[in-house]
Amino acid sequence: MFPVGLSSQAKNLLEVVATVGHPYSMRVLSGIQPSGAAHLGNYFGMMKPAIELQAKTSGCFYFIADYHALTSAGDAAGLEARVRDLALDFLACGLDPERTVFFRQSAVPEVHELAWYLSQVTPVGLLERCHSYKDKTARGLAANHGLFAYPVLMAADILLYDADVVPVGKDQKQHLEVTRDIAQKFNEAFGPVFKLPEPSIREETATLPGLDGQKMSKSYNNTLELFSPEKEFRKKIMSLKTDSTPVEAPKPVEGSLILALAKPAAGEAQYAALVASMQAGGRGYGDYKKELFELLWEYLRPMREKRAALASDPAWVDKMLAEGGAKARDVASGTLARARKAVGIRP
Repeated sequence: MFPVGLSSQAKNLLEVVATVGHPYSMRVLSGIQPSGAAHLGNYFGMMKPAIELQAKTSGCFYFIADYHALTSAGDAAGLEARVRDLALDFLACGLDPERTVFFRQSAVPEVHELAWYLSQVTPVGLLERCHSYKDKTARGLAANHGLFAYPVLMAADILLYDADVVPVGKDQKQHLEVTRDIAQKFNEAFGPVFKLPEPSIREETATLPGLDGQKMSKSYNNTLELFSPEKEFRKKIMSLKTDSTPVEAPKPVEGSLILALAKPAAGEAQYAALVASMQAGGRGYGDYKKELFELLWEYLRPMREKRAALASDPAWVDKMLAEGGAKARDVASGTLARARKAVGIRP
């Protein structure tokens, strides 16, 4: 029986952790790119379950993937600002740096050395089959080595910290499978250096819709940012795609964007009342959009207030990230020493 109050994603992750050992001693690793403002899809799919787990497991490692962001980032100053913004977002949402190792990826340069060792056992064909590379080049990104070798760097991220469990969305499941393949090939070639991480699939990440009904994603420009100004947040919700059902008629609840966005933030009774009201008819979509705005705006209020307080002390945020980086690097150095010894490299 898992603790009451955990999201379904956190419960799912604990179930996976329990299959590989004691849930309170397992290491959970996850990362997120600083590619823009955090949105509701990021929060409910990755951030919220990750934050919930920090009180349930003793080994949470979460990082901001600024090296990975270089495959699509623009100016350097913009990247630096996005890293700090994402750190503020996580902290405002409840991440506790005393319980969790929270760091920026670039604070641990050892990841590149490990990626080089892993490259020696990574077949080109394995990388050529990766969906992410094909999808991104099809959307116009340059077909460079960084984009092609992205899964090897991701494998190094995971293996460097001896991760037991890695929460991933459906779109990144293949990368975790590639990580396991690479680790197994390395172990077969050089000895048992790496443990094989288990995936925990985040179903909700793929199903929380954006403003247009597609998966909420920065790529589709259909996101609801967690900390956007009130006027902008309200305007986006009022622009939600709905059908032409008359005001007096019952509203379809199957596939409703309003209900999909309300469900993760509403209590059970509140959500049930909203469903019943839509099924009864007599109210227009404009009323329901206003109700959704009030629900989400109030839900995010404590986080907005905490973020504003944290933003007033950027030096503390930088110090916190630096301390997390030092902790992560301590763990990474041990793993890298094993890998160096295995391949015959001496310090």
